[in-house]
Amino acid sequence: MSIKKHACETELQKSCSQLSLKTAKNRLLAFWDIFEKEDTVLVVINADPDALAAALAVKKLLRYKAKSVTIAHPNEIRRVNNQSMVDRLKIPLVRLKDVKPDDYSKRVMVDSQPHHLPVFEKLHFNAIIDHHPLGGEWSESSFVDIRPDYGATSTMMVEYLRAAGLKPSIALATALFYGIKVDTQNFEQKSLLADGVAFRYLFTIANRDLVRKFELTDLRRSELKYFAQALDALKYSKGRYYTHVGKVRSPDVLVIVADFLNHVGEIDWVFVSGIHGEKLVVIFRCDGYRKNAGRIAERSFGELGSAGGHKGAARAEVPLKNLELGDKEFTTETLKRFIMRHIEAKKP
Repeated sequence: MSIKKHACETELQKSCSQLSLKTAKNRLLAFWDIFEKEDTVLVVINADPDALAAALAVKKLLRYKAKSVTIAHPNEIRRVNNQSMVDRLKIPLVRLKDVKPDDYSKRVMVDSQPHHLPVFEKLHFNAIIDHHPLGGEWSESSFVDIRPDYGATSTMMVEYLRAAGLKPSIALATALFYGIKVDTQNFEQKSLLADGVAFRYLFTIANRDLVRKFELTDLRRSELKYFAQALDALKYSKGRYYTHVGKVRSPDVLVIVADFLNHVGEIDWVFVSGIHGEKLVVIFRCDGYRKNAGRIAERSFGELGSAGGHKGAARAEVPLKNLELGDKEFTTETLKRFIMRHIEAKKP
């Protein structure tokens, strides 16, 4: 690490540490103090549920503190769940490439840090609010609130709203509620008591039926055909399901098919593959009890491409040229042969 970078990170950690000692009210007042009535504010996010919710909360916090607030993101929102969230909650968004950041008098980043994307590093931010680990080189910012121990930025924004005495609308509460659920993976991942307190506060305000719809909306109508293809190619052997779906628009559909097949009670293993672009993508699922999906993924495809994961879930991505299939097509039988050599040879 360079001396300059170390100095920047040390100064940032000191700033964040000092900020964390203040009350929620003091943090709010320090944040508000940056803005003036005539400010035009650009809120920059890498759009996902937590970031979208946090940006909406900033918009509410600045409703009477600034002239306007625009939310911009550089990434294309591909996941159907996230598209559903944006559409159903009518979240106003613009693409970052379609605006001129210098046209805004103030710029705010939430649920991210400048080093996360090259496009962010080019911008100066007046305020940064995030829950990811500290990193990168930093330019001078008037306000920095980064709390890596928090499960979600949405939790932090609930604290700001409550300190301001602002009750979130149903739409905002729904977004924040969903943001906490996603980033804590329903509290199965890192979280604090603060995340639970925020979640409980939002519980009676948010539209939980709508949140459930976001969670369930992970398929396009055009992708239903992949289920038919997967079931048609499905092969069963010794408590294991194998199926090759063929060419897919997105690898996400392979995950959905694998999770669906994993619901079958007497099945110990699920292996689902498909072709996306010039790569073979293979999804591995098991119960993780005396089994290790990540290990089997590495044994089966590690020498041909990237492969690995956890005990219960894993993934492999292999360039088709590395498979050396010649004129032959990859099929369910091919998938089965690749995996059987390793799952039968050694206990995972």
